[in-house]
Amino acid sequence: MVKFSKELEAQLIPEWKDAFVNYWQLKKHIKKIKLARNKRPTQLNHGFGRSIVDPIRFIAMKLLSTKLFFSSNNNTNTDDDETVKVRSKSTEDACDHEVEFYQTELLQLFSEEDEVRVFFERLDEELNKVNQFYKTKESEFLERGEALNDQLQTLMDLKQILDGNRRWKPNILPRSSSSSRRNSGFSDSPLGLNDGSTEISDEIIAAFERNGVKFMNSPAAAAAGGGAKRKKVEKRKAAMRIDIPATTPTSAISAVTSMLWEDLISNSTKQDSTAGHSINRKKIQCAEKMIRTAFVELYRGLGLLKTYSSLNMVAFTKILKKFDKVSKQEASARYLKAVKRSHFISSDKVVRLMDEVESIFTQHFANNDRKRAMKFLRPQQHKDSHLVTFFSGLFTGCFVSLFGIYIILAHLCGIFSATTGTAYMETVYPVFSVFALLSLHMFLYGCNMMMWKNTRINYNFIFEFAPNTALKYRDAFLICTTLMTCIVGALLIHLLLTAAAISPSHVDTIPGFLLLIFIALLICPFDIFYRPTRYCFLRIMRNIICSPLYKVLMVDFFMADQLTSQIPLLRHLESTACYFLAESFKTRQYTCKNGSLYRQFAYVISFSPYYWRAMQCARRWFDESDPNHLANMGKYVSAMVAAGARLTYATQSNSLWFGVVLVTSIVATVYQLYWDFVKDWGLLNPNSKNPWLRDDLMLKNKSFYYISIALNVVLRVAWIESITRFRINQVQTHLLDFFLASLEVIRRGHWNFYRLENEHLNNAGKFRAVKTVPLPFREMDSD
Repeated sequence: MVKFSKELEAQLIPEWKDAFVNYWQLKKHIKKIKLARNKRPTQLNHGFGRSIVDPIRFIAMKLLSTKLFFSSNNNTNTDDDETVKVRSKSTEDACDHEVEFYQTELLQLFSEEDEVRVFFERLDEELNKVNQFYKTKESEFLERGEALNDQLQTLMDLKQILDGNRRWKPNILPRSSSSSRRNSGFSDSPLGLNDGSTEISDEIIAAFERNGVKFMNSPAAAAAGGGAKRKKVEKRKAAMRIDIPATTPTSAISAVTSMLWEDLISNSTKQDSTAGHSINRKKIQCAEKMIRTAFVELYRGLGLLKTYSSLNMVAFTKILKKFDKVSKQEASARYLKAVKRSHFISSDKVVRLMDEVESIFTQHFANNDRKRAMKFLRPQQHKDSHLVTFFSGLFTGCFVSLFGIYIILAHLCGIFSATTGTAYMETVYPVFSVFALLSLHMFLYGCNMMMWKNTRINYNFIFEFAPNTALKYRDAFLICTTLMTCIVGALLIHLLLTAAAISPSHVDTIPGFLLLIFIALLICPFDIFYRPTRYCFLRIMRNIICSPLYKVLMVDFFMADQLTSQIPLLRHLESTACYFLAESFKTRQYTCKNGSLYRQFAYVISFSPYYWRAMQCARRWFDESDPNHLANMGKYVSAMVAAGARLTYATQSNSLWFGVVLVTSIVATVYQLYWDFVKDWGLLNPNSKNPWLRDDLMLKNKSFYYISIALNVVLRVAWIESITRFRINQVQTHLLDFFLASLEVIRRGHWNFYRLENEHLNNAGKFRAVKTVPLPFREMDSD
C-alpha cells in the first residue's frame, strides 16, 4: 500500500504546494510525541501516565467537544462558536483589517505535555492557513465568474442586436470558412457575421445605449441636448471598447491603425452627427474566443480548488488518526467535526459555480451538446502507450547496431583518413550533422521533460501546451531514436554505394532526399506523426522570425534560446543548400566557401538567433515596461558582436582581430554567465539558507547545483578552442567542430532544466496555477 504522504505529494497542485497542510511536519511532531511518551518510566495500557490529572483528562475527553472559534463574513456566529480576531496592519494600504483564525480547546486538556500542545498549535495554524487560502481563491474565482458573466451578457446583447439588423452583402460567408468553423469543434456563431463591417443605424445605437453600451459622438448623444449642452453630451462618461491583444503582426498593425483612427474620430470637430457606425466582425469573433477560453480556465481553476479542499480534508483525517494511535486518545472525531464546519469544507460556492459554468458553456459554446462541452472543460490526457516504449527500445538497438557497423566499414574504407576523407567530410558531413545535432537536442529535451515530471514541474502550464496533445518524454525519445536510426541507415547505404564505385551524382543525392523527406513530414497536413506538435513548432518558429511583431510568450523565447545554441546546425544548413543548389554533388567539388556571398551570408546566419532573441526582449520591454528586458537584450547584442568578431578572425588572422575576439568574447561570456546564474536560474543568492543557491530547491541533493554551475562555466568558455586553432587535418577539424557543437547543445539541455525550475518556483511563489485570460470588453473614461 502506498503511503499517504507519497500519495499526497503526487496529487497536490505543485503551484499551491505551500498552501497545502504541511502533513510531513505534522508527522514529525507525532514522532516527537511518541518518543516523549516512550521515555516515561511507566506507561499504563490505557495510556495514562503518572500524572494525577490523567483520569480527569480521560473523562473530559469523553464529555468535551472541541470548540472551533471563528469569524466568517459568510456565516453568522452561533452560541457554540466564539469569534477570535487579531488586529494587524497592512503594509500596502496602511489600514487595519481583521485576520480570522481557529483555536481548539484541546490545548487545555494537554497543557502538561509540551509536545502535544505544540502539535495542536501547529494543527490550528495549518487549518487557519488552508481555510484562509481557500477563502482567498474562492473570492477570486467568484469575482472572475461575475466578470465573465457580464462579458458574456455584453457579447450576447451585441450579437442579438447585430443579428436582427445586419445588412447582408453578396458572398459574405464562403463555404470553406463555414466548414472550417464546424471542424474546429465549436458551434457556428448565431450571428453569422461577415468579413466586413456591419453598419449600425441610429435606432440600433439607441438600443445599444439602453443595454449599457456607449458610443462616442453618436446621433443619440447629439440629440440629447442642443446648443450649449451639445459639448457636454459629446464628453461621454464611459465608452465600451473591444480590447483584443495584438498578438500577431496583422492584429498589431490593425491595433495601431485602429488607435490612430479612433483618435482622429474622437478629436474631429467636423464629424457629421448622422454618420453611420460600424463594428468589425473579426473583433467580435476574437472577443467570443477570448471569453470561451476564459471560461475554460475558470472551470479548470475551480476544479483545482475542489481538489485542494478534498486533499486537505483527507490529510487532516490521516494525521488525526495517527495522533489517536500514538496518544491512545480519541481526539480525531471531535477535531474533525470542527474541520468539517470550516469554510473550505462547508462552502458549496465552488461546486455551484462549476455547475453554472458547465451550463453556460454547453449552451453558448457547444450548441447545447454537453458531451462536446466537457471535452473542452475536462480534456482527457492520452495514456502512455506501451508501443511507444517498445519502439523506442527497438530503434535504440537498431541505431547502436547500425552505428557500430558504420564505424567499422568507414575505418576499412579509409573515410576518416586525411587523404581520402576530405571530399567525403566536405560534402556528406554537413547534412548528416544537421540531423545528428537535431536528434541530440530532441533527446535532451526528452530528458528535460522526464526530469520536470519527476520533480513535479508543470511544464505544460508554463509553456501553455494543451494537455491532451502535448508531447511527452517517451514520445520525444521515440522521435529521437527513429530519426537517428534513419540517419545512420542512410549513412551506411551511402558508404556502401560509394565503396561500390557508383556515380557520385547519384550517391550524393541521398542526403538531399533525406532532407526533403524530413521537410515533407514536418509540414505534412495529415494527422499523423504528431501533427499538433509539428504545427506548434512551425507556429513558434514563425513567431520567432517575426518576433518584434508578435506578442512574446514563454515558449517563444525559450525556443529562441535553443536556436542560439544551434548556430552550427544553421551553418550546416547553409552549406547543404549551397551544395545542392549549385549542383556540386555532380562533381563532388565543393566551391561554395570560395564565394563572397556565402561568407557574407554566414554573418547573417550567425547573427539571426541573437537578433531574434534581442527583438523579443525589446518587445517584452515595450509590453511590460520592465528595464530587465533591456538588460537582457544587451546580453544578446554582446553575443552578436563576439560571434561577428570570431567569424572575421577566421578569415583575417592577425593580432588586432585576435585582441578584438578576446575582449568581446570575455565580455559576452561574463555577461552570459551572470544572467544564467542570477536571472535565469535564480542562484548565487548570498543570503539564501542554501549557501549561494536559493531558498527553494526542487532537487534534494544540493551538490547537483554546484556541479551544474561549474559545468556551465566550463562549457561557456568552449569558444577558446576557436581562437587557439587546435587543428591537425581537415577531417579532424570537422569532427572537432561537431564535438564542440554537441557540447553546446548539451549545455543548453542542462540549462533548460534549471531555467524552468526557476520559472516554476516563481509561479508557486505567487500561487499561479491557472492562466489569466484578458477580457475583451472594458469600460474606459472618455474626455
